[in-house]
Formats: sequence, structure tokens, C-alpha cells
Amino acid sequence: MIPANRKGKGRTRRTTTNAADSTVDLTRLLDIVAAFSRQTICVVGDFVLDEFVSGEISRVSREAPVLILRHRRTETYPGGAANAAANLAELGVRVLAVGLVGDDDGGQMLVECLRRRRVDTSRIVRARGAVTPRKTRYLAGWTHTTEQQVLRVDREPPAALPEATRDSISRKARQAAKRAGAVLVSDYGFGAATPELVKALRVKRITLDSRYRLLEYADTGVMAATPNEAELESAYHEQIGTDVRKLEDLGHRALSEIAAECLVVTRGKDGMAVFERAASQSAGAKRPLHIPIYGSDAPVDVTGAGDTVIAVFTLALAAGASCLEAAHLANYAGGIVVMKRRTATLTRAELEAALRREATAQR
Repeated sequence: MIPANRKGKGRTRRTTTNAADSTVDLTRLLDIVAAFSRQTICVVGDFVLDEFVSGEISRVSREAPVLILRHRRTETYPGGAANAAANLAELGVRVLAVGLVGDDDGGQMLVECLRRRRVDTSRIVRARGAVTPRKTRYLAGWTHTTEQQVLRVDREPPAALPEATRDSISRKARQAAKRAGAVLVSDYGFGAATPELVKALRVKRITLDSRYRLLEYADTGVMAATPNEAELESAYHEQIGTDVRKLEDLGHRALSEIAAECLVVTRGKDGMAVFERAASQSAGAKRPLHIPIYGSDAPVDVTGAGDTVIAVFTLALAAGASCLEAAHLANYAGGIVVMKRRTATLTRAELEAALRREATAQR
């Protein structure tokens, strides 16, 4: 997930750099995108409902020093693993979704939303009495002004998943993984995605986005992971800040401990850092590659941008991209969605247009 502290003066930056080892062939990237529609991706993880409640500031309450909002509208979007699935579907991919929702109204809305996007939801478990994770963001603004988030309320499952439910999700995940070119695992900490489940998949391409337990996925068969900088700091209880050497040290450590082929650390306005395993142990660690952000460093809304990043990164790997090529495509995708409001997705046409604009600018 991309950190939400991307601040700046709206400057536009490009993904190409002066360092020859971190550049890519844009024509090659376009060829990879052209192959997206032929892919099947399995998405396993925590399905979340993102809810946005908009209100116009009416006055200050007499009961307490708080704003009174006159309700304008309520909007719902797929969040978490569901947002990753929605992004893949918008890119024309066949998506096999595996996870859990409750038999509440949030679960019903989430499944219906994914079905409208042509996501295969037949492997999403509807558990009686379970709570569908829901993140409700309250947005306030005056007439003719931009709304700002003033409060977020999270509704989360109260307890760990029953063993029978975990077994059902694991079984469905193993079945779907065999039919997919890659498996995307989205672990938001609600129990649908676990290291034990991932280890049982036994497929080649598994990508991971884990909010709380990155290092617990060591030796589970994960090919690549996409933590943000804050998650990497949390994993090692260390602060990176502006210390690039610290970033590179922690990145190499995480790559080695997870035993993955690739680690992509998203850094907000500072772009991405790509760590790859060396071809042989005697060759030593590969030098990490740094990719500047695409687009503006003054985003409109970063909600769910990390889901877009891992969706495009996973899809690119399935379509034959190298880790660096996949990271570049994910970087373009992230730069596009943060300029949209709410939990956003992007289309293949938008991604291709960005690549063509970049190629024209280079020429």
C-alpha cells in the first residue's frame, strides 16, 4: 500500500532516470500491456468495503464542539483484495476471487459490485454471522469547496476465523491457483490470507501485499512482495526517513528473509525501490534500482493506490514482464489512480496513453 503522506508542490516527474540500469523500453511495456487481456489472475485475501459519506458543513453542534454535516451522498467501492480484483477486471483480465465476506449488507454490496465488474465471485465464502470489513470515511466541505476527510470509522471482524472457514478458503484458493497465471495475495490482517495458506498453494508466481506480517511469509513460495516504506519500517522496528542506505539495508534483509525473487518498496512521493535476488549466491546482492514517481507529487487521493500497484505488478509478471518492467508499469498505474478521487481503478487505455505520452516526450 502506498503511504498517504505524499506532499509536494504539484511538480511532474517522469519514470525514466539518468541511471541506465533502471530505465526500460517503453515499446516493450506497451507489448506487455497488450497481453493483459489474455491473462487469468487469482486474487486471495481480505475483501473490504470502502464507504465514503459526503456531507456539507451546516454548523457547529451545541452539544459538543463538532461539525454538523448535512448528508449529501454515500458511495461504496471495493477495497483491499476486492480493490485489487476490481483493478484487474478494469484492465480486461479474467479474475478468480477467493476470500470471505459476511452475510450482512456490506458483504452483499461487495459481491454485487465485483459481479458488475465481471469478477468471478463463486469462490468468495459467505459466512453466516460474519462481519464484512468496512472502512467508512466521512468527508466534509462547504458549498463549492473541495471535500476533506474528517473522520474514518472501521468495522472489523471481532474474532479469528473458524478453522472450517479457513479450510474452505484454502481449498478454494488451491483450486483457483491451478487455473491462473499468477496469484495475488492481499493480507489486511482479517484472516482470509495467511502464510499457511500461501505455502499450500505451490504455484510459481505468487505476489504479496501484507500490511502487518511481511516477514511471516518467509519460505512460503512468495515470488515478490510490494510493501510500502512504513510497512518495511514496521517489520524491523526501524526508521528510514531520508536515509537511503537504511532503506537499501532493510530492503535487502527483507528480500533475503522472505526468500523472494523481488521486493518492490513503494515510497510515496519518492517513487519505488526495486530489490532483486542475484542469479547466484556468489554474485552477491544486486544493486537496488530507484524509480521516480510518475506524474504529480501532489496526489488527489491515495486511497487504495497500493492495491492498484500490486494488481498491475502481478498482471505484468503473468504477461511475461521482468520484475523491473513490472515495477515500472505499476509505477505508472499508481501515478494515474492517485489523481482520482475515492478508491479508484484504471483502464488499459489510460495506461497505454500514459506510456505513449512518455515515449513522445522522450523523442
